[in-house]
Amino acid sequence: MKAKLAPILLAAALALTGCSLEQTDDTPAGTVKLVVGYQSKTINTVTAGTLLRAQGYLERRLQKITDNGGAKYQVEWQDYDTGAPITAQMVAEKIDIGSMGDYPLLINGSRTQAGERSRTELVSVTGYNPKGALNMVVVPNDSAATGIGDLAGQKISASVGSAGHGTLVQALSRAGIDPVKGVEVLNQQPQVGATALESRQVGALSQFVAWPGLVVFQNKAKLLYDGAELGVPTFHGVVARRAYAADHPEVLQAFLAAQLDATQFLRDEPFEAAKIVADGSGLPQEVVYLYNGPGGTSFDTTLKPSLISALKGDVAYLKSIGDFADLDIDRFVDDAPLRKAFAETGRTDYDGELASTANPTRVTGADPVCGKAAENPALAGELWLDGAPKPQPAADPTCLLRAVQAAKAQGKTIRAAYVPDTELGTRWFADKSIWLRDGASYLPFTTTAAAQRYRQAHPSAAPITYDQAVTEVRG
Repeated sequence: MKAKLAPILLAAALALTGCSLEQTDDTPAGTVKLVVGYQSKTINTVTAGTLLRAQGYLERRLQKITDNGGAKYQVEWQDYDTGAPITAQMVAEKIDIGSMGDYPLLINGSRTQAGERSRTELVSVTGYNPKGALNMVVVPNDSAATGIGDLAGQKISASVGSAGHGTLVQALSRAGIDPVKGVEVLNQQPQVGATALESRQVGALSQFVAWPGLVVFQNKAKLLYDGAELGVPTFHGVVARRAYAADHPEVLQAFLAAQLDATQFLRDEPFEAAKIVADGSGLPQEVVYLYNGPGGTSFDTTLKPSLISALKGDVAYLKSIGDFADLDIDRFVDDAPLRKAFAETGRTDYDGELASTANPTRVTGADPVCGKAAENPALAGELWLDGAPKPQPAADPTCLLRAVQAAKAQGKTIRAAYVPDTELGTRWFADKSIWLRDGASYLPFTTTAAAQRYRQAHPSAAPITYDQAVTEVRG
């Protein structure tokens, strides 16, 4: 009985003395500890995780508080593969601030609301895609599947409760397939699912960034379904424990200001930022730049009404898998701390950024091959040549093919070529895209299904391989 009562009495004593279990034995007396949960390989959260940590923005802002007579601070970074373990640690009051995708954010809010000290609030967004292109379904390279409907009856790997799983459920439902009875979903961590796909234990893998791009880049899979087909926004964001923020409001403000620092750096120096993230995550820089480069993820911290509306729409999915208790989403979302961080860092136009739907970064500059400006985000791509200080712009897909052709003729090594999908606008690898030739134009698509839809409306368009397009393209 004494053994069982000891932890309870300890907790009560701490509460009476104004202390908390956040203070651990390795935290010096008088020091405020902050535990941050992040996902190094979920590169839409880099401005609140990998990039933020590598650049030291948070620590420097906290040091300024100390230098001005404030407390001393100690930051502990904890890296996870998915949002679920971050939520578990927040429920246990062991993580104070965490970042994760939209579906996990909802689960986080739902599960933490039971305890007053574990209750969380959504305080910022890290990155988003207005159509849902951050989640994708891939299949083995030799798979006969050409559309999501071809997965009926198959085993599919997904992290249940994740954004990738949510996209799968919605896509299957739209295709007329029962997402519970029509397929067998194996609940697996992303890296486990990638291995299962490679060994043919599953017929498909449905995941969030950067896993689809990674396995396709590694030539271990091909893209079957682009989440942008759903036309529903998907995003990643930051949650903070309300009790911790109330006890240490200056820490949350420092974190959000530091996130703004990281966001601005990524916008200003996307190529350098991609290298930093690649070094910190272990992901290939080519894959990181696919998402973190211009025209990829929209890195915008504001809590846009369209994203919150999409969040409310996700509730039905979570209830369908029995993983969700009712949550007052309007109360869960709080942009007051972010607005304050904007003001404190000299960023005065929060409402302007809130209203903007344009990607803050896009491909710009003069196309050196076609001799014209890359100014249309729906067409502009990039070619990354080995040894070059940064990728060169391509005004449109045909110009990109010409640039690849010229580089090969000069014996240069191509690290990667990026191009937006003709139908959905998703930034993708040019050599992994499905290509059509329509007159003198060459058109890339992320999936076979997208190319087929275009051909139905444009019968004159003819399939062509990437290598064929590079060989035959003319100026």
